Amino acid sequence: MKFRPLHDRVVLRRIEDDKKTSGGIIIPDSAAEKPQQGEIIAIGSGTRDDDGKVTPLDVQTGDKVLFGKWSGTEVKIEGEDLLIMKESDIMGVLEA
Repeated sequence: MKFRPLHDRVVLRRIEDDKKTSGGIIIPDSAAEKPQQGEIIAIGSGTRDDDGKVTPLDVQTGDKVLFGKWSGTEVKIEGEDLLIMKESDIMGVLEA
């Protein structure tokens, strides 16, 4: 199954942080916070203005982004945990 978000929504996969501190202490899953970085795997077509013209999104598939702690809706598609959120919930694109 292929999933395509509508309008200004994006689908992203969380980028997992290391489960170990710099000192070598392993952090259990129950104490770890969910990561606030992700990779965009699908985007919608964009928003429509009052005249019906489509404005494309600023992000693209493959972009690594930073988003708010409580942003998005968690979904499971084909057994994979993903997030669906509006483009406005994304704070920025992480560049190499």
